Amino acid sequence: MKPYAIEVEDVRFSYERTYVLKDVSFTLEKREFLGIIGPNGGGKTTLLKLMLGILKPDRGQIRILGQAPRYSSHRVGYVPQGTDFNRNFPISVMNVALMGRLTGSRFGSRRYSREDREKVGQILEKVGMWSYRHSAIGKLSEGQRQRVFIARALATDPEILFLDEPTASIDSEFRADLYDFLEKLNKSVTIVVVTHDIGVVSSYIKSIACVNQHFIFHKGGQITQEMIDMAYHCPVDLIAHGLPHRVLHSHKEE
Repeated sequence: MKPYAIEVEDVRFSYERTYVLKDVSFTLEKREFLGIIGPNGGGKTTLLKLMLGILKPDRGQIRILGQAPRYSSHRVGYVPQGTDFNRNFPISVMNVALMGRLTGSRFGSRRYSREDREKVGQILEKVGMWSYRHSAIGKLSEGQRQRVFIARALATDPEILFLDEPTASIDSEFRADLYDFLEKLNKSVTIVVVTHDIGVVSSYIKSIACVNQHFIFHKGGQITQEMIDMAYHCPVDLIAHGLPHRVLHSHKEE
């Protein structure tokens, strides 16, 4: 039997004895497209970092492509939510994206092959940043930088791509283009995206999960009322006619 893309079994995690995640268990098949929703501070980013091996669970097991996360890190790509860097550092868009090719035994080498450059050039073209390839990364807008960081993650040729709020600082036109691109990429790559774009992502995902300490997982991409209530702490209906949107019922804060 081939290993799952992701296996999470009875995972708990806390910061200074305060539980962020409790009893999280699920499996994800290869070439799935999972959308993760939930409130701020509910544990979405923490769960991503656990699956990436950046954090270790207090209890439970995580396997990525049949291995512990630390052994499969070269097989995944990651686009974090916001990236801190020195904006005055003189590095071009092309060189940032090329960093995604520094994997395995070549890590630390600054020599890139012709194949590396062609591969990264194609990716920059797909994310709309080829014309900026010689521009300094620090001179770009937030949305443009996000496109470059997505290109860097894709340059690793990942089997699984994790994205944490990838559309938080980009324009609406690229938001739609990004999800169209991810949908095509999903034919060969497993995708996990943390997002607040419920209406948009529901048109593309194959499975949905809500994280707020606990974890609700639903195959088929159906966003249930239980997930919405868990994510927003108030009665919400998701209505789709044209573009989906949320309707909040009258309620009082306690």
